Amino acid sequence: MVPLQKQLSAISISSRFGLPLWLLVLVFSFFAFTPVPNKKTEGYKVKVVVIDAGHGGKDPGCHGNKNKEKEITLKIALKVGKLIKTYLKDVKVIYTRQTDTFIELNERADIANRNKADVFISIHCNSAANTIKGSETYVMGPHKNESNLEVAKRENSVILQEKNYLAKYDGFDPNSPLQHIFFANLQSTYQARSLQLAQSIEKQYMKKKGRQTRGVKQAGFLVLWRTAMPSVLCEIGYLTNKTDEKYMGGKDGQEHVATSIYKAFRDYKLAMEE
Repeated sequence: MVPLQKQLSAISISSRFGLPLWLLVLVFSFFAFTPVPNKKTEGYKVKVVVIDAGHGGKDPGCHGNKNKEKEITLKIALKVGKLIKTYLKDVKVIYTRQTDTFIELNERADIANRNKADVFISIHCNSAANTIKGSETYVMGPHKNESNLEVAKRENSVILQEKNYLAKYDGFDPNSPLQHIFFANLQSTYQARSLQLAQSIEKQYMKKKGRQTRGVKQAGFLVLWRTAMPSVLCEIGYLTNKTDEKYMGGKDGQEHVATSIYKAFRDYKLAMEE
């Protein structure tokens, strides 16, 4: 995996010489593989979590028959934050948005970085053929199949709604499968811890009878790549599936999703601090 400081070096070189960042990412991926241990530090505490409600404002995300992604993700993000504030008094909760506003992808990650967050949780809804349903929790990494790639392409395409996105993201084209592959192969320094949290989230989902999970997956998400801490992207269900949409759009379903994410975060925090 490529350490954060080498990722930042790539960004610096890209800016200085006008080279596409995705090309430098590929170079660093081949020549700068220095493993970074994911060991717990003595006395380490999980003190800050950033909760990111996907999409918002002019960007509705995907649609169901009655629901918009941006509305569901905000409701669940606020519920997760409330649970953490109520039961984990020593944790500071920061939201990327608390209203129906558009936040650029780089700003979402920057909020987490500026606040020195210990964990970043991004909440989304998925879309596909109406026969597909269930949750998926993603970490940054190489996609294993085309469906994972398509999820990353859809989420990364948000940058097309940002002004001057080519300059902001160093020429990254969200419509190019090749560039997604390059980014996906730049593995996060914090991948082991991210996987631990993602697995815990999916296990919590499975405790509800009848709830289908599709497991922990990897793909190249810009919002995860830019964060300097363990990070996960939760695709909580498919709005294009009637069963999932009813579940996510209802109060009970939203409470279950929020509680599952909270309990997984709680368990992760305990594991990191023991």
